[in-house]
Amino acid sequence: MGTVETRTPAISPLAGEPIKPADAERLAGVLKAFADPARLRLLSLIQSSPDGEASVSDLTAPLGLSQPTVSHHLRILTEAGLLERDKRGVWAYYRLVPSAIAAIADLLTPPRKRAAKRNR
Repeated sequence: MGTVETRTPAISPLAGEPIKPADAERLAGVLKAFADPARLRLLSLIQSSPDGEASVSDLTAPLGLSQPTVSHHLRILTEAGLLERDKRGVWAYYRLVPSAIAAIADLLTPPRKRAAKRNR
């Protein structure tokens, strides 16, 4: 797999404790990858595809963007650790990394709400 490991901080910025500068940098980098409408659409399109994966050619028409632009966005999402890339012959297929998405959701959920969710 061609993913780049992006470690998210263990402490949420909402935990009541100050987040360390290095952790804030890492989290900001991942959130910056989310902060683009085309990238949000890419994540949604990949997640909702029948096999849970898609190639660049599957994604250009639904987004209405060129192949180089889609590839650029996919690279950013992969480098942020949100997607995995699997090369098969001349094609690369992308799929979500559920644990990365869940880790970001946990970091942005206040601790009390997280505890209430786990106790259900």
